[in-house]
Amino acid sequence: MLSYQFDWSIITSGKYHDWLVAGLKTTLQLSAISIVLSFLLGLLIAVMRMGHNRPARWFAHAYLEFFRNTPLLVQLFFWYFGSYKILPTAVNDWLNSVGFEFGAAVIALTIYTSAFIAEDIRSGVLSIPREQMEAARSAGFSYLRSMQYIILPQAVRITVPPLVNQFLNLAKNSSLAMTIGVMELTYQARQVESYTFKGFEAFTAATVVYVLLSLLITFLVNVYNEKVLNIHKGA
Repeated sequence: MLSYQFDWSIITSGKYHDWLVAGLKTTLQLSAISIVLSFLLGLLIAVMRMGHNRPARWFAHAYLEFFRNTPLLVQLFFWYFGSYKILPTAVNDWLNSVGFEFGAAVIALTIYTSAFIAEDIRSGVLSIPREQMEAARSAGFSYLRSMQYIILPQAVRITVPPLVNQFLNLAKNSSLAMTIGVMELTYQARQVESYTFKGFEAFTAATVVYVLLSLLITFLVNVYNEKVLNIHKGA
C-alpha cells in the first residue's frame, strides 16, 4: 500500500504557496513580454525575408535557419553566458537593471519563437493572391506600404491558428528559464519539492497552472480574432 501522505495545504497557504504565486507572476511577465516582442520581431523578419533587398533577405534567411535549428536550451545558455561578449554595453546594462537572468531569458525566448512566427507569417503572405500586391503597386503604394496596409493584415488573420500554437509553446517553454536561475513557476515548484519533499503536490499545482495559462492564451487570441472578423464584416 502507498505510504505517501498527501498534504495539499503546502500549496494553498503559507510561504510555499507564496513561492508558487511569485513564480507564477514571473512566468506571466516572462511570457507576456516575450510574446509581444517575438511577434513584432517575427513580423519584421518575415518582411525582410520576402523583400527585394538582397542583404536583408540573406540575413533573414540565415536568421531563420540558425535559430529554428538550434535547441532553445542551448540558446538560453548562449545568451546567459555570452551576452557580455557580443551585446553592446547599453544592452548589458539594461539586462542588469531588469535582472540579468530574466533579461537573458526574454532575449532567448523572443529570438527563438520569432523565427517560427516569421515562417508562419510568410506562409500566410504567400497564400494571398499575387494580384493584390500587383494592384497595390499599380495604385502607387510602395512595397512596404502594400505589405502594411493590404497584405499583412490578411496574412496575420490567416495565420492566427499557428500563431496561437507558437504563443502556447512560448508560455510552456518559459519553464526552461529555470536552468539559468529565473525564479519562474517551475523553479519555485522545484524549490518547494526540495524543502518539503512534497513533489507531487508542488508539480501538480504547476501543471494545473500551465494548463490554465494555455487555455487563457487560446481564449484571449480567439476573442481578439472574433472582434477583428466582426469589424471587417461590418465594414
